[in-house]
Amino acid sequence: MTTGPDITTGRVSAADLASSFDDIHPPLDRRTALIEASRCYFCYDAPCVEACPTDIDIPSFIRSIATGNVKGAAETILDANIMGGMCARVCPVEELCEEACVRNTQEDKPVTIGALQRYATDDLFEHGLQPFKRAPDTGKRVAVVGAGPAGLACAHALARSGHAVVVYEARPRAGGLNEYGIAAYKVPNDFAQRELDFILGVGGIELKLGMALGRDVSLSELRQNYDAVFLGLGQNHARALGVEQEAMSGVLNAVDFIAELRQATDKAALPIGRSIVVIGGGNTAIDIATQTKLLGAEDVTIVYRRGPDHMSATWKEQQWTQSNGVRIKYWAQPRRLIGWPADAKGTALKEIEFEYTQLDEDGRLIGTGDTFTLLADQVFKAVGQAFVPTAIEGDRSSELLEMVYGRIAVNEDRQTSLPDVFAGGDCVAGLDLTVQAVQDGKLAARAIDRKLRA
Repeated sequence: MTTGPDITTGRVSAADLASSFDDIHPPLDRRTALIEASRCYFCYDAPCVEACPTDIDIPSFIRSIATGNVKGAAETILDANIMGGMCARVCPVEELCEEACVRNTQEDKPVTIGALQRYATDDLFEHGLQPFKRAPDTGKRVAVVGAGPAGLACAHALARSGHAVVVYEARPRAGGLNEYGIAAYKVPNDFAQRELDFILGVGGIELKLGMALGRDVSLSELRQNYDAVFLGLGQNHARALGVEQEAMSGVLNAVDFIAELRQATDKAALPIGRSIVVIGGGNTAIDIATQTKLLGAEDVTIVYRRGPDHMSATWKEQQWTQSNGVRIKYWAQPRRLIGWPADAKGTALKEIEFEYTQLDEDGRLIGTGDTFTLLADQVFKAVGQAFVPTAIEGDRSSELLEMVYGRIAVNEDRQTSLPDVFAGGDCVAGLDLTVQAVQDGKLAARAIDRKLRA
């Protein structure tokens, strides 16, 4: 008879784990890429370009592939989006460029833009090519705080313009969301670090790891020592469920576990429960649910308070996790965590009580009063993240840094209320999208460059 949670390591063999966490979307070969490229209409006012947050000239790069100029295709992509290789793997293309494709009809299917983008960028990386050169040194120095997609995109663009860039990163590895926050099966073979090496290869960028804003350096110091500052601080706080006993054993933040999994040298050594419940409706919920299933959990259920059309995870992501044996239960919200009798280690999770939900006549979410319970060895919280400005609190400059709804306020150039400080990515928008963070960094770099040359 079970008297506690069934959590253990080694549920799956090393061989099975290697297979399960292999690349989920095998790359196109040359023949398939040429066939797919030939399907593009090369639209003049291409709706796919309008749908791309980084404004990649999609018809142009696909035409280059069709004519055998794969290097040219990669340069077109990377000139607009220096993380085009990563975005080809993780971008929700089914809701962006491919959804907008004119071939996306009931009788046809869209051109696989994401796969073609990966084909081109992978080819360039595999050949060790570096198409970008740094302009002559301008004598200007810029500090970038955060080595995530926004910070690295900003740093690369500034370095190309000839400015010297120093990137401060609190964690032991650079990459931010790409390194710590994306499912391991989406970016195997240490791709995030390969892309980082490519970005740093342009020259003019110094990376300082283990340097946290507010602990090792202050915003005021950076403003004093550099000609401009870019803040790419990401999101640093996982939202709580708001129920009692949330700190009991077995209740975990999904983002923390995903980061641990991404850095693990032996995935089999991670403790996994037999029954898992994930609470949330975004890509993080999908990623943690699928990965715990691949790690050997027998019963994995995502519980979301609204319906499938309300989930921020795309329909494709929802289908993917269900194809891996994960159940999604809609229209329910957590009400109570129920634990096993306390022992010397405290109380451990046993089950979760949920309340059914519905929309009232005004479209507001309300509870119905009816409840049910799910047994769970572990519950993963994936109900969103927030930016908490602890790193800049108490700093002289922070008093003048305007915040809006808990995030750093910026104008269209990503300039903050401090004229020499710019910001982008999740600390500004909270969209949790690599492609949008890259665009923020790119736009900020352009504005910083204009300011430094004025």
